[in-house]
This record gives sequence, C-alpha cells and structure tokens, in this order.
Amino acid sequence: EMTFAVNDSPFAGKEGKFVTSRQIRDRLHKELLKDVALQVEDSPTSESFRVMGRGEMHLSILIETMRREGYELQVSPPKVLLHEVDGKTMEPMEHVVIDVPTEYQGSVMQKLGSRKGELVQMAPLGSTRMRVEFRIPSRGLFGYRSEFLTDTHGEGILNTIFDGYDEWRGDLPARSTGSLISYETGVAVAYGLFNAQQRGTLIVDPGDKVYEGMVVGYSPAGEDITVNVCKTKHLSNTRSDDALRLVPVSKFSLEESLEFLKPDELLEVTPSSIRIRKRILNHDLRMKATKGGKNIG
Repeated sequence: EMTFAVNDSPFAGKEGKFVTSRQIRDRLHKELLKDVALQVEDSPTSESFRVMGRGEMHLSILIETMRREGYELQVSPPKVLLHEVDGKTMEPMEHVVIDVPTEYQGSVMQKLGSRKGELVQMAPLGSTRMRVEFRIPSRGLFGYRSEFLTDTHGEGILNTIFDGYDEWRGDLPARSTGSLISYETGVAVAYGLFNAQQRGTLIVDPGDKVYEGMVVGYSPAGEDITVNVCKTKHLSNTRSDDALRLVPVSKFSLEESLEFLKPDELLEVTPSSIRIRKRILNHDLRMKATKGGKNIG
C-alpha cells in the first residue's frame, strides 16, 4: 500500500494540470473500474488516499500513467499489508528465483540473507552460472532490485512470485545511505554543487530548481546531511564556475525513487519532474523532530 496525496511542496501546482484532491480521487476511482487488483480507501483527511495493489511495480505503473496524463501528487514509501492470525502478525512472503554468474553469487546470497531471506535451493547452471532460490518477506525486496543490478553488473536475472503469508520476521536493516538535503529554496549552482558533492552523490544538476527539505543526493554515511546547493562564491573569489569539475549526476527513475525513500520522506510526482523530499521541509522543525542531523551550510 501507498498513500497518494495532494502535492504540498513549495512548487505545488506549477507543473500539473490536475492537482486537487477531488481530481486525484476521481482518477483513482476511475482506475478501479478496469483494475480489479487495485483498492482505494479514503484517509482521515480529505487530502490523501490509501491505495493498495499487488506490489511496487503495480502501483508505480499507475503513478507513471497519472503523471503522463497531467496529474500532480505526492506519494509515500510503499508498505506491505499485514494481518492478524491467532494473535500473530502475518506478513506476505515471496519465492525468489535468481540466475547469476558464479562470481557474483556470494554478494547476492549475503544481501538476501541480511533481508531475512531463507535459502531454499541452489544448483549450478552450466559451468559459469548458478541458480539460487530464496523465500523472503516481500518488504525485504524493497530497494533491492537496483542493488541487484549493480551487484551482478547487469548480468543477473531475478524473478519473484507471491508465496503466501508467514509470521512477522522482525525488523530489516534500514537504507545504508543518508540523504543530502537542500537547506534553502532557489536554483542549484555549480559552486554549491561542487561543495556538496564532496559529501556524497548528487541527483540534481546546475540550473535545477530546489527547495528547502528537498533531497538533492545521498551520502555513504548513514546520517542525513543538510547542504546549500544554492550557495554562490564570494565576489573576491576569482575561480570561475566553468573550472569546477562536477561529477555527472545519475537521475533516479520513478521505480528507483520509490525504492530509495526513507520512512520520513515522500516522492513528489508531476508531469515534468520527480523529486524526493522530507516530510518535514523546514530544517529547524526537522532537527527538533529527529533530534539530530548534520548541517554543513
């Protein structure tokens, strides 16, 4: 399930044609007429809706279709649907079948093991590949597909199928990277980005519009870091922006953005943009809520 809500970012209403809660609600209920696997419920507030489907891909296709039609909205990170049986919390499970070159087998098994996956079967495929099968909580696959492609250098094949419910397996490790968060609203400039890229990997280019609380990159350190990508150099500094060497950014796709989201983040989706943001945009309010964080100015 995910929460679909009216976009309330500082850029709300600037890029979409359909932006109100009534328009979003009508579109979701229209989708119910042709998609029997989709469920939509009104939330306690009139500005958001609970949308349930058959997985990340099912819901991401709906989001992509809506943005192409001119809708603007924000969505929450995906969560699995749980239910109680005899007082026990039950969660959905997946049967995962992976074909992978033998040299990448260890990394795949280590990653799935850390995500509460249980090895079911393993068999060689010829002399250079291995087939491994796991049973894993559905939530254990959130954010893994992009890691899988990286770990297997694009040579791995991963297939999954729903495999019933099982007792809750406990907490999973959180995303290992922290977020680089914009400190102010404005336009990203080369000088500010050059300083910020020393703290992590950027996902915005010079000239991109950003706002306070928007995620502009990620850091190998687990903590969130606030950066000022709109910061310009002092007039006394003669170094030209043209001389600053910026690492090429890697823009996230919609699916990659959904996988990237932390629980305290949202995804802003418009016909022309996909932006990751914090739920609490204001820096001071966010610091009070989290009682931590790091600001590099």
